[in-house]
Amino acid sequence: MGVPVKHPETDAATVRRLGESLGFGLVGFAPAMPSDYRDELRGWLADGKHGEMDYLNRNVETRLDPCELVEGAQSIIVAADFYHKPQPPTPHPTADKPLGRIARYARGDDYHKVMKKRLHTMADTLRERHPAGAFRVAVDTAPVLEREHAARAGLGWTGKHTLLIHPRKGSWMLLGVIVTTLRLHTDNEPRPPESHCGTCTRCIDACPTDCITPYSVDASRCISYLTLEHRGPIAPGLHEPMGDWVAGCDVCQQVCPFNRASGGGHRGSDTPINPAYIPRAVFDPGLPLLELLDWSAEDRQQAFIKSALKRVKLDMLKRNALIAAGNYLSREDDPALRKRVRELVDDRNESELVRLTARQVSDRLRAGR
Repeated sequence: MGVPVKHPETDAATVRRLGESLGFGLVGFAPAMPSDYRDELRGWLADGKHGEMDYLNRNVETRLDPCELVEGAQSIIVAADFYHKPQPPTPHPTADKPLGRIARYARGDDYHKVMKKRLHTMADTLRERHPAGAFRVAVDTAPVLEREHAARAGLGWTGKHTLLIHPRKGSWMLLGVIVTTLRLHTDNEPRPPESHCGTCTRCIDACPTDCITPYSVDASRCISYLTLEHRGPIAPGLHEPMGDWVAGCDVCQQVCPFNRASGGGHRGSDTPINPAYIPRAVFDPGLPLLELLDWSAEDRQQAFIKSALKRVKLDMLKRNALIAAGNYLSREDDPALRKRVRELVDDRNESELVRLTARQVSDRLRAGR
């Protein structure tokens, strides 16, 4: 009979104070338990709803059980950063030239680095106090179901759009975790807040590509996936629904009632926004489409320094900009933009992806669609 492993222990309140001192908006704790959604995840993958994100098909068993990621894991520390506050409804920003919109999370510094640095500081501090403990930090960098663990930690519930929603602060948040062998003692076990989505279907109704069903997203049709993850041509039938988005999409969060300030302006008024996520002028409210279609590799590199968008290839950005340009030109004329789209059809200095998309857009405009 083996000797039982004795895991180091600490008070959860001490860990929460440490996380808050590092600037996290929320810190919570969950037991390192297997997922309750094993069949759902496997079915989602089997249906191909992950698109070309093949990494989701790897290490599935590890993703479903944090003890496969860290042997002997006892707890998961979940930290959240807020990057935007609930706002009252506002009209679409006007501009003197056609713009391509970028999702709010990507308008500031790269959240992977912003969060990971502080999570490593947190893990190092805990490791000094508990040398026998093991700690694994992850910010979208390991097979972990962050949102499920965050819900278990009491940080919110999973909305119908599959994003985590805090009852007072909304869903404009980013998540990071520390999987650890440390036992965390709490006076009360955290319980996920009861879902308040009720009969609301605003996110489902507003989704431009109809990719949302209750508590599930077909990523292969999601604008965020199409603009950021999908490497090849985008099906012409999805061009019009993509609107003016060139990197990500915020529609399901924009319409969520929990992301809008209440009548008295109280919801989210205490939400701490990390200054690293303040939008850069170059991205807010968007990128001029004509300029983006003329970008060089150096232009892209300079614009995306310290940005989460630096992994998006130049030809993908031009593909997205061409689709946004086509949607703009189908409503209003812009001779310079129309001319540039036509030029890209036969520009041998551009990739086949860019030329093909320019051809698709030009054909659509000629057909009056």
